[in-house]
Amino acid sequence: MAGLERFLADEAATARLGEDLAMALRPGDVLALKGDLGAGKSTLARALIRALADDTALDVPSPTFTLVQSYDTRVPVHHFDLYRLSSASELDELGFDDALTQGAALVEWPQRAETRMPASALWIELDHQGEARRASLSGQGATFERAARSLAMRDFLDSAGCGGASRRHFVGDASARSYEIVSHAGFAPRVLMNSPRLVLGPPVRDGKPYAVIAHSAQSVTAFVAIDKALLAAGVSVPEIHAEDLDQGFLLLEHLGSDGFLGSDGQPVAERYAAAAELLAMMHGKAWPERMQAAPGIFHDVPPFDRDAMMIEAELLVDWYVPMVTGGPASEALRAGYAREWNAVLDRLAASEYTLMLRDFHSPNIIWRGERSGHDRLGIVDIQDALIGPAAYDIASLAMDARVTVSPDIEKRTLHAYIAARHAAGGFDEAAFKEAYAIMAAQRNSKILGIFVRLEKRDGKPYYLRHLPRIRDYLRRALAHPALAGLHAFYVAHGLLEERPL
Repeated sequence: MAGLERFLADEAATARLGEDLAMALRPGDVLALKGDLGAGKSTLARALIRALADDTALDVPSPTFTLVQSYDTRVPVHHFDLYRLSSASELDELGFDDALTQGAALVEWPQRAETRMPASALWIELDHQGEARRASLSGQGATFERAARSLAMRDFLDSAGCGGASRRHFVGDASARSYEIVSHAGFAPRVLMNSPRLVLGPPVRDGKPYAVIAHSAQSVTAFVAIDKALLAAGVSVPEIHAEDLDQGFLLLEHLGSDGFLGSDGQPVAERYAAAAELLAMMHGKAWPERMQAAPGIFHDVPPFDRDAMMIEAELLVDWYVPMVTGGPASEALRAGYAREWNAVLDRLAASEYTLMLRDFHSPNIIWRGERSGHDRLGIVDIQDALIGPAAYDIASLAMDARVTVSPDIEKRTLHAYIAARHAAGGFDEAAFKEAYAIMAAQRNSKILGIFVRLEKRDGKPYYLRHLPRIRDYLRRALAHPALAGLHAFYVAHGLLEERPL
């Protein structure tokens, strides 16, 4: 069983520990809180629950007499006080096991539960140490590891001069990365990025994991290097205030809270056009393939090569086909799919290649309407950038995976990009439109597979609601004459048909 200790100089430090634990909490976690009367258990519990609720004034009464209090917070938490428990069997009457299926449990006096505490529980023991306290944390498995990482993030903040800052959950994404808002007297709110080193997974082809073939960023070094290059080129990406490349922690400028979409959550044509013009500016620049993250530390921007394009497109066969047919794809379907895609990708040989950000769509763009020009657009989530076809990011933008972009707004977005490129001179519009169709088809085929994988493998069913939109985008892309053979293959195998969710 692993363990670590924290010295808590005062009540504020105890409350910060509760906040740190709240940032690490996940459904199913059990935090077993031990300590004598007055050791600070209530202070820690109250701070943890208030951080989860993002409400510093939330009333958090002691559950000494009710035995359990439940809170509908970001992660639902059930606060148990077992001091008055006469028998461990009474946990069944309190609904302890059911509580863990609905959220997390914070348990005071866990020793009265005897052997009912799960092996994965995180144990936190508070002891008096003069006028201060000492917290001893122990456990095994994911709960302890997340807590230890959250405490390391607090140490990182301390080294950056803001150890006393408050932390609040900001956003997570489909990867293991997460983000928090850090508030501290003396500076504007900042973003704390938690980017653990990528877990590569098992080999899937030629002895290589999927992430290696697809060239996914393996560490935060990629973000830092690309961020610095974009910032130097006039793109509004976050300024980096502090960094720990080894642990994967960054303290970033907070670019704003206004989404790229309108207040109704729908696309605003002018904003999509502005984003297209930003891409046109970027695509007019020469980008190095080697970018510096820190003195002596470089990131080599990978190519979006044939292997990466194919393994992404094949996610449709690996995940989407089994969902809609009820069984794995046949070898004949796989061979035909690969043959048609290779023929289409051959047509990219003469396409314009540049720095492509890979996920240039509404969740990763901040709208800053009070500013002017390209500075109106704040860009985040850049670590997976590659050197690839310029058309890819336009396809990502104009066929936004998270929101329905009408054919009219798609057309206006493309027109804004094309006009800006023509104005700069030397632009092959016909070649771009063909590459756009190919990249849109490749990306949306990939996304069909990814969204099913997120449901089947990762237990995130809410991505399935996007499938009808992605199929519509795919139909639009496959309408280009250069993709006639691929279009016919999709139709023949029912890959474009509407399916009930």
